[in-house]
Amino acid sequence: MNRTMLALGVAFCALMSSASQAADTAAGRLAFETCLGCHGEARYVNTYPTYHVPLLAGQHETYLVAALKAYRSGERDHPTMRANAAALSDEDIANISAFLAGLKS
Repeated sequence: MNRTMLALGVAFCALMSSASQAADTAAGRLAFETCLGCHGEARYVNTYPTYHVPLLAGQHETYLVAALKAYRSGERDHPTMRANAAALSDEDIANISAFLAGLKS
């Protein structure tokens, strides 16, 4: 069983590494420009619904991918984020997430 778990862990790490390498961070930077109005301002609070908007530089790539997909599907509920994420393809999400993960926080 330990060998199986180790093999699965190695396979998962390889998959995550190749996904990160496949992402186009330059395209992610361009796609993220529309997000800068909220996510590029320290201590920004949007007006409705009132929400403290986080800065995303340096956030974990896998978290960002999951969060954007959850907003896109409606699993996470925030009207502005859902509207913005609805326009993103899986490739856009991967690119934006790789770009942000590579920034210093």
